[in-house]
Amino acid sequence: MQIKILVVDDEKCIVNALKMSLECDNYKVIEAYTGDGAIRKVHCEAPDLILLDIMLPDMTGYEICNKFRKDPLTRSIPIIMLTGMGETGRIAGMGLGADEYITKPFDLNELKAKIRAVLDSIER
Repeated sequence: MQIKILVVDDEKCIVNALKMSLECDNYKVIEAYTGDGAIRKVHCEAPDLILLDIMLPDMTGYEICNKFRKDPLTRSIPIIMLTGMGETGRIAGMGLGADEYITKPFDLNELKAKIRAVLDSIER
């Protein structure tokens, strides 16, 4: 079964780069560029993992993470936050239930390692 990853970021170049790279590793990538788009996609696509930017045009990644953690249908989907914010942002994101946090600019190999680690932890 192919693992589905929802990538939520308003920067299309980041989404496209992640999509190309993750699809090379045989992940199915679903794209969203807004918080509303992420909420719609998560309910119709049922991703196995979410890569979530914090700064989106219509709501923050913190708000989205909080919504997903309160919803019984989405609360168990792992979330890795991607952001240009520093340590303060990481603490806030982890406090809302994010499983991991990566600061932009990020190393693609590190991100892929964190994706594998998060997915491995839920399969056990």
